[in-house]
Amino acid sequence: MTKGLIVILSVFILSGLNLAAQNSVLVEAENFTNKGGWAVDQQFMDLMGSPYLMAHGMGVPVEDASTVVSFPAPGAYSVYVRTYNWTSPWHPGEGPGKFHLAVNGKPVGVVLGTEGARWQWQAAGTVVITEKSAVVSLKDLTGFNGRCDAIFFTMDNVSPPDDPESLETFRRTYGTLPEEPAEAGEFDFVVVGGGIAGTSAAISAARLGLTVALIQDRPVLGGNNSSEVRVHLGGRINVDPFPALGNVVREIGPSMGGNAQPAGHYEDHKILGVVRAEENISLFLNYRVFDVEMEGSMISRVIARHIESGKELAFSSPVFADCTGDGTVGYLAGADLAMGREGKDEFGEETAPETGDKMTMGSSVQWYSVIDTIGDTAFPYFSYGMDFNEVNAEKVTMGEWTWETGMNYDQIYDFERIRDYGLLVVYSNWSFLKNRSTMKNEYINRRLEWVAYIAGKRESRRLLGDHILTENDIRDYVIYPDATATTTWSIDLHYPDPENTKHFPGQEFKSIAVFIPVHPYPIPYRCFYSRNIDNLFMAGRNISVTHVALGTVRVMRTTGMMGEVVGMAASLCNANHTTPRGVYQDHLDELISLMKEGVGRYDIEDQQNYNLGGTLGPKVE
Repeated sequence: MTKGLIVILSVFILSGLNLAAQNSVLVEAENFTNKGGWAVDQQFMDLMGSPYLMAHGMGVPVEDASTVVSFPAPGAYSVYVRTYNWTSPWHPGEGPGKFHLAVNGKPVGVVLGTEGARWQWQAAGTVVITEKSAVVSLKDLTGFNGRCDAIFFTMDNVSPPDDPESLETFRRTYGTLPEEPAEAGEFDFVVVGGGIAGTSAAISAARLGLTVALIQDRPVLGGNNSSEVRVHLGGRINVDPFPALGNVVREIGPSMGGNAQPAGHYEDHKILGVVRAEENISLFLNYRVFDVEMEGSMISRVIARHIESGKELAFSSPVFADCTGDGTVGYLAGADLAMGREGKDEFGEETAPETGDKMTMGSSVQWYSVIDTIGDTAFPYFSYGMDFNEVNAEKVTMGEWTWETGMNYDQIYDFERIRDYGLLVVYSNWSFLKNRSTMKNEYINRRLEWVAYIAGKRESRRLLGDHILTENDIRDYVIYPDATATTTWSIDLHYPDPENTKHFPGQEFKSIAVFIPVHPYPIPYRCFYSRNIDNLFMAGRNISVTHVALGTVRVMRTTGMMGEVVGMAASLCNANHTTPRGVYQDHLDELISLMKEGVGRYDIEDQQNYNLGGTLGPKVE
């Protein structure tokens, strides 16, 4: 085929798409102007292509979501809705996530969200549009996590695609995704991930004079310590050899502790207020990084998409920090990484399994109930593949970290299934207690008050640095010249609860923790930057450690101190025009001076008791 013919054919195809687009409308559900009671869920957008709206009502239908849609012309439109029957991995029949699509208040066609076994377009029927605009709404029917990704109206014979690559093209052709991202600006330092680690890194660097972009894919900061996940801060701060480390964590941490407590315990406003008070930080909430651009072994830009509007921004910087937990930026950049458990043959760790495998620690869907003497506390009968009875039911009124799932699944590619299984067991167990248990009178006045839909993840990708911290380093107390923030938590590794395994073999949803005491151990700086992406830092649970060593460093006071160190190192990169590795090679003394001095405010009192997660081990001489 000649080049001229190829050009003509390409123009013809593009013209055809544009012509079809003139008779069709794609509405992204997360773009709805009025979300009602529907929640925006972005956790899986890298896999299924988009954020979506979810009716997380814990068994009570949520308020309608609605938006005004402009149509190209009046006429009869075929309607497709991209949705998912979320209980299909465990129950082959109709699912509980039922909802209607309505146009100008009138339901269109069939009940949605109940069929199929994957994300797919469900034909909803036909609607006659009489004006050039109409109110489109989602009406939840159950409160059991019905989900809607997008709605497609068309007057042409166009079938929306399901495969990810075609779907991305489809979204840009028919929807509002831009052809190119807008420029967010040039920053001295870009931090991706607004958990305790990322927020601490941003504050540390900003106080040392750097202009910082802090990108967080949720409307709140704090990550697992936010009101969305509700995990307490663990570990100690302000310990030797650098007791000034942790003062930033002290500032942003909540004054109360505990898991699965009321939202106010986590003080989302506190961490947000500290960040917004920093004039050198530009905060980008609700933006998720989904692409990177490289120049050789250096990241030049990261591209982020707003989880509601779809707006895309490009961020440029000499240095970046991956504080996503999942190592997302490193993965996109091609960083060396590990996932799962190393075998004994790899590092000679005593606690490692004989043979390496893909097992990880799991993710928790926490929940709690309250006594409600006013109103209806009935809970619908819920049975979608989990058979609870008097023997295997959990006769409790709340569930915190031990309600942990997904250890034998991939915490990246199977994460929606992992989270959904957490929801499934909470609803199924609660339904049994409320409706069929011999103890149901003890639960008659109780209702579910909160169930997390943002799962609390412990482990996934670990980005590899110039040093990989091992169990042997910690147990043998090997202190390296680049020692930094100190880990104080025991080596805390989670496994399926044997009692739960008896009743649900291979489908456990409860965990146990095995603690190995450690003496407070300073983590080498070389664990905080990538060994093959030259301008990439990391802080948090995705640093350069083995699976076993992760058991101690992963708690949030410790990860916050990592962030403080990374922010300091970023300032040295800026001042000396060097890389993260260059700081280790040529400016380690300067980093040590910064760690001794710290960047925190000294007039902040830490009102929490430190939870060390087990007994401290002896110092090895």
